[in-house]
Amino acid sequence: MTTLQAPATAGVRPAGPPLRRARRAWTGWGFIGPFVLVFALVFLAPLGYSLYLSLFRTRLIGGTRFVGLDNYRQALQDGQFWEGVARVGLFLLVQVPIMLGIALFVALAIDSGRLYGKDFFRISVFLPYAVPSVVATLMWGFMYGPRFGLVGDIGDALGTHLPDPLSSGLVLASIGNIVTWEFVGYNMLIFYSALRVIPHSLYEAAEIDGAGQWRVIAAIKLPAIRGALVIATIFSIIGSFQLFNEPAILQKLAPNAITTDYTPNYYTYSLSFSGQQHNYSATVAIVMGVLTMIVAYVVQLRGMRKGA
Repeated sequence: MTTLQAPATAGVRPAGPPLRRARRAWTGWGFIGPFVLVFALVFLAPLGYSLYLSLFRTRLIGGTRFVGLDNYRQALQDGQFWEGVARVGLFLLVQVPIMLGIALFVALAIDSGRLYGKDFFRISVFLPYAVPSVVATLMWGFMYGPRFGLVGDIGDALGTHLPDPLSSGLVLASIGNIVTWEFVGYNMLIFYSALRVIPHSLYEAAEIDGAGQWRVIAAIKLPAIRGALVIATIFSIIGSFQLFNEPAILQKLAPNAITTDYTPNYYTYSLSFSGQQHNYSATVAIVMGVLTMIVAYVVQLRGMRKGA
């Protein structure tokens, strides 16, 4: 009787599936590879280079040498830096609520359906955001001029002397006005987009219950766009800490009111390009970035917390 023998390859798993899985893995990397490369070049590489620079110091005598955390200790004790931080902190505490409040009011008005010509108003409010910040600052800067601008012309027409918007006491408020004019439309669009995705069944239920417009806003609309409110607040806080264009441009028009350390970003720019202190400039930028991340993270946790 002949005994059948199993093939030599019996019990050996075919090589097909693992190879296919490996190909799929490499295919996935092929899709995300361009993003990873760009992310590394535009974010990780500059961040790593800034960290590297912050650990060194260049002197006229002795050249560049490693100093460890000395630059960070200097930044934490730098009065000019912390004055700028306090200034932008005051700026965001006043300007951000005003800007977001106006944007929310406009978004609610447009979404209510009772505003005649809502498409025109939506485009009109959003249009300033399309104006480059440099152009907007120059435009407002010349309007602020007490001798050659709109403020001076109005004062001459009224036969009086109006307060100078570019004086040291008012220039921060003037910058706040420019930023508000620029970004109300941007935040309005965020709020309006969030309002448009609220289910109409909620409005129908509120109408059946006899709820008025203010009750609908308080009980339905505002809770529904809570996430959009948090996101807009975080973006506005980050933008406030990054304030640069407006003071840098207005500094030429108000040199006595705006110094080169008026904001942390302007201070960093001045250290690097005017003072040739690239290492310390990188240190200040990193400290400011960490501070911004902490504040934004705290606001996010507070804003998204249940029952807040």
